[in-house]
Amino acid sequence: MYDLSCADVTKSFGNFTAVRNVSLDIPSGSFFSILGPSGCGKTTLMRMIAGFETPTSGDIRIKGDSVLTLPPNKRNVKMVFQHLALFPMMTVGENIAYGLRCRGESKSDIGPKVARVLDRVGLPGSEDKQIDQLSGGQKQRIAIARCMVLEPDVLLLDEPLGALDLKLREHMKIELKQLQHQFETTFLYITHDQSEALVMSDNVAVMNAGRFEQIGSPKALYDDPSSGFVAGFVGDSNVLSGTLTEVRGDEAQVMLDGGGLILGRVCDASKAGDKVEVFLRPESLRLGAGAEGTMMAGKVESLLFNGASSRVLIRVDDQLIEVADPEQSSSLVKGADAQVRWSADRARIFARRSA
Repeated sequence: MYDLSCADVTKSFGNFTAVRNVSLDIPSGSFFSILGPSGCGKTTLMRMIAGFETPTSGDIRIKGDSVLTLPPNKRNVKMVFQHLALFPMMTVGENIAYGLRCRGESKSDIGPKVARVLDRVGLPGSEDKQIDQLSGGQKQRIAIARCMVLEPDVLLLDEPLGALDLKLREHMKIELKQLQHQFETTFLYITHDQSEALVMSDNVAVMNAGRFEQIGSPKALYDDPSSGFVAGFVGDSNVLSGTLTEVRGDEAQVMLDGGGLILGRVCDASKAGDKVEVFLRPESLRLGAGAEGTMMAGKVESLLFNGASSRVLIRVDDQLIEVADPEQSSSLVKGADAQVRWSADRARIFARRSA
């Protein structure tokens, strides 16, 4: 049995279909993310799971039972929003106790429950603090504690890190994952930030135009994307446009639009004559000469220093190629001649995406 399942869920608003035939099964105690660009339908899907929208068709099940006829307050799911929605006029303890009071629990039970959940989120003894006395990260933990004290089957998180500064976001990614392990509760997280999804999740669904393009572990999505959209959206890639001229087993040949033949691996049903795109990840490239079809020559455009994530931009004709090769890049200077090479199996070829 899964904590949360969706079966062919569709949601239309008039002639516009926001979510189209989406299915997923989330095992108990896992961290599952829905990743996609703004407007892809992920928030609409989450609102249907929470009960704020009704599917046009399909079914939503929690712990195996359909919840389509249940209002939001009768579903054992809780939601953390981007702006947290903490009550500023209440103390930390009162914020956390709010749901328990609404549920009619006795005062003698509420105090110990609030104390226990504060201890689990690493803020013991904070009951009497005011909300405006808390840091951004502490507010995040209180928002989660307010939900978790109600012991939901599934916690829904709607881009909860979006309002934080970059450094705090990086810290909270790790902290959220630790909290999920601490509570052993199923988290469903939606985001447009691939780093958040890849770092925290057991599995990720990549969403595009109302449907799931691929569901898999972060490593599987990164290493073995199933479509050009996933290859381009998950992680960084250099994208070269051309025409597929020949396929020989696992290896294929592409004539680039700007001229030149390169070798790669076809990863979909593309065939000779089709317009395609070749995806090359920066860390799959190396500086230096290589074999014909797996090498390009150009000039160093820029050196982008970012510690372990430093990159080199090589201009090849009218295309900028981003290379992550820290061992070789330190000796380069702007304007120098440079060659870029790769292994043919690391150049992934997909049908060209529509503009």
